[in-house]
Amino acid sequence: MGIKSLLTPFLAKVLSSQIEYNAQNAVKHQQQWLLKLLSQARNTQFGQEHGFSAVANYAQFTQQVPIRDYEQMRPYIDKVVNGQPDVLWQGKPVYFAKTSGTTSGAKFIPITKQSIGNHFNSARDAMMLYTHQTGNSRYADGRLIYLSGSPELEMKNGIYMGRLSGIVNHHIPAWWRSNQLPSYATNCIDDWETKVEKIALEAIGADVRLVSGIPPWVQMFFDVVMQKTGKKVAQVFPNLSVLVHGGVNFEPYRAKLFHSLGKPVDTVETFPASEGFIAYQYRPNAEGLLLNTNSGLFFEFVPVNEINNPNPRRLQLAEVETGVNYALLINSNAGLWGYNIGDTVKFLSVNPPLITVTGRVKHYISAFGEHVIAEEVEQAMQQVSGKYGAKIAEFTVAPNFRPESEKSYHEWLVAFDGLPNDLTRFAADLDHAMQQKNTYYADLIQGNILQPLKITPLLPDAFIQYMKSVGKLGGQNKVPRLSNNRQIADALLIYKV
Repeated sequence: MGIKSLLTPFLAKVLSSQIEYNAQNAVKHQQQWLLKLLSQARNTQFGQEHGFSAVANYAQFTQQVPIRDYEQMRPYIDKVVNGQPDVLWQGKPVYFAKTSGTTSGAKFIPITKQSIGNHFNSARDAMMLYTHQTGNSRYADGRLIYLSGSPELEMKNGIYMGRLSGIVNHHIPAWWRSNQLPSYATNCIDDWETKVEKIALEAIGADVRLVSGIPPWVQMFFDVVMQKTGKKVAQVFPNLSVLVHGGVNFEPYRAKLFHSLGKPVDTVETFPASEGFIAYQYRPNAEGLLLNTNSGLFFEFVPVNEINNPNPRRLQLAEVETGVNYALLINSNAGLWGYNIGDTVKFLSVNPPLITVTGRVKHYISAFGEHVIAEEVEQAMQQVSGKYGAKIAEFTVAPNFRPESEKSYHEWLVAFDGLPNDLTRFAADLDHAMQQKNTYYADLIQGNILQPLKITPLLPDAFIQYMKSVGKLGGQNKVPRLSNNRQIADALLIYKV
């Protein structure tokens, strides 16, 4: 064993003890963080306008600070981008995490001196908790591949800006970075296909023991490795033992990723966002992400079916229930307040606070009143594809609006690596699974309002080609699982089998 794999368990033990303490004291820490954040921001423009000095509890906070999304926060963020200090947080942020928006174009999420630790330390804690629980520290002696955005940063009004993963890359300690792949030059390549090919060339022949990235882009890397070697990934990297993933639900990708690997490996799930590192896997091979309650974030939860109401219920951690679908709000030491990050979660446990990500607030189908969410379509696809042994590269679902003489239906656009032998039965079983998961959808089918779903098979690389065509291949970009319109679905039809 090398020096790193010998020393890592000691660090893992210390940090795991602190993580377990935080897990058992989550409500207390959240209450402390609310008051701490309000105190530190009370003299900012936002704090003065919203009466932070007079806020003594959560009920008062909800009266003073409305729920806002990025567009509603933008007047404040624009001032920060233009170099004005003390707007949302003390002074100026150190970075802006630049993300692609939908209605707003590019989004600039502030990262302050106080908040950068939330991003880096949480990623570290996720790995140290895994290390302590499994006893696997051998990965630390090998090469660690991070499929991330470019670390090159721009400067705007004295503030660095770039992709979150690129920003965090600058905070990796030198002793850990020495194990990292790809090289800095390769990591700076903008074109994702070129970048992945270069990463594969650097990795082949190296002792790769850990791979980290969004599942579809990890699969793309695996595909390139297999194309270049003619071997399964585990034959090329026999010591590969850990796959770290986040950004999208892992389950729809699991079967194909493990097939490409050729052997099982441990997985560590994380829930990072530009706005903050939300949660990470609590126990090996067990569902449930531990909410990051003692790291500069104060969380709020709004029942999803109320998020668009004029005065929705806002709950703090002490008030949530298991099994309820909540929209997630954050307040942070980066200066975000009552901020709707767009993700939805359910609690599997309240003490400790364990969540599962169920989708996006805006990514659902309710074109006919069914309100189908990502969790339901992903679970249904996993259930049925497992029954048929089908390998799914990617899929998305959209309404197909028919003329009055026909009934409309949900169209599932699916990139198969291999078509099921009986696609008609596959679709029928998938529709049945959806009816079991969503009673509103079942009522529409059984009431003869909608036709059963239909599947449109796509080429295996359809989603990669689509993302490339819209300039969003790689990084943190992903295709929405659900849409209420046909924009993405119609664009994908050119890749029909």
